Amino acid sequence: MNDPTQLDIDRHWMRQALLQAELAAARGEVPVGALLVRDGEVIGSGHNQPISGCDPTAHAEIVALRAAAQREGNYRLPGATLYVTIEPCSMCVGAMMHARVSRLVYGAIEPRAGAVESALALASAPHFNHRMESVGGVLAEECGAVMKQFFRARRGGD
Repeated sequence: MNDPTQLDIDRHWMRQALLQAELAAARGEVPVGALLVRDGEVIGSGHNQPISGCDPTAHAEIVALRAAAQREGNYRLPGATLYVTIEPCSMCVGAMMHARVSRLVYGAIEPRAGAVESALALASAPHFNHRMESVGGVLAEECGAVMKQFFRARRGGD
């Protein structure tokens, strides 16, 4: 029996996050999807909902964190990995740190607002009393293509 590598596992869950992104796109939201996984089980999932929810904080990551916290009965989620299709913004990274998420895996970078490696490097900022491992670029092409296709269609170029 072959044990899957961590990259295989990360790709598997990122494909599931991409399904969440498709739900967001179908609702006219920016297509970002997220999952929180612990011990091989999804404990929370979400997709962007700020437009439909009239909620500027309803990013995919926040929606997934809220779902997981409700399910677990605790706002702290140690041992969990958050999978998200796009590099998170500063609000989302801050929420992950407060939730004590152990690991972040994201797809495409977000050059303008990404807060892990692009515009900021909050996940490694020394002022937090929590450390979170982060891995970027998992299925980056697929994740980026979903965003490009969405915005191309919005501009009428599809």
